[in-house]
Amino acid sequence: MLVALGWALRHKLGFSREFFAGTERLVYYVLFPALLFQAIVRTPITAGNAIMLLQATAAVIGAGVALSWLAGLALRPTSLGLASSAQCGYRFNTYIGLALSASLGGTQGQTAMALIVGFAVPMANLAAVYGLARHSGGSLLRELARNPLLVSTLLGLACNLAGLHLPGPVDTVLARLGAAAIALGIICVGASLSWEGGKGYGTLIAWMLAVKLVALPAVAWLVAGLLGLPPLEARMLLLFAALPTASAAYVLAMRMGGDGRMVAVLISLGTLLSALTIPAWLLLAG
Repeated sequence: MLVALGWALRHKLGFSREFFAGTERLVYYVLFPALLFQAIVRTPITAGNAIMLLQATAAVIGAGVALSWLAGLALRPTSLGLASSAQCGYRFNTYIGLALSASLGGTQGQTAMALIVGFAVPMANLAAVYGLARHSGGSLLRELARNPLLVSTLLGLACNLAGLHLPGPVDTVLARLGAAAIALGIICVGASLSWEGGKGYGTLIAWMLAVKLVALPAVAWLVAGLLGLPPLEARMLLLFAALPTASAAYVLAMRMGGDGRMVAVLISLGTLLSALTIPAWLLLAG
């Protein structure tokens, strides 16, 4: 319903693209970092659990990158189409992930998802930028160092392992910012849905959707079993792998000379289909 509301506000009720661009910047740079930081600081974490989640996240992202680029051998698409769409096989929608993790796992589930997301952000960004191949290494490093999700995750993890606690007023402010992040983030997802583009890329789009919504959750299920993850963390890893592609994939494709319209269609289809595939995977995994 929140996704539908975002779409209606943007396409039927006259809210401009600039309005949602500003709202998404607020969510990305202020609200979600507050949510990530507080979720990680609040819940007890051991170094061993964090390392295990890091290993599992790296395995899922690595599998997503490999399966996405395998389309180059199997389908022989244009280099522009492959470079633009490959990121959609392993990037993930943080907004939906954090919203669902709280519903499925409470505070502990949201903390596990926050750690997974924080670990995955630099991996996915590195792979996506390298794939589009028009960004210098120095600029990429600066971009990662300034990434608010990565920074807030590392700060939260450091404070947690150091045993620090948030003062009451600070904790309250962060809680209210985090609550706003969920609703506004998902509304922005709806506003970004687009169906213009993708002509001639049907097979490639189907491949990336299959990787993101079918193959990657299967990999996560296997990885969780091999590493012996606790049930809650295994469920969060499966949810993470089943998430649709991030809307930021469109921004990166446009900024680096890719086919942004095709990526927008891929994101939109994946977001709608995930409403069916995420519950299916969770039911299948018990």
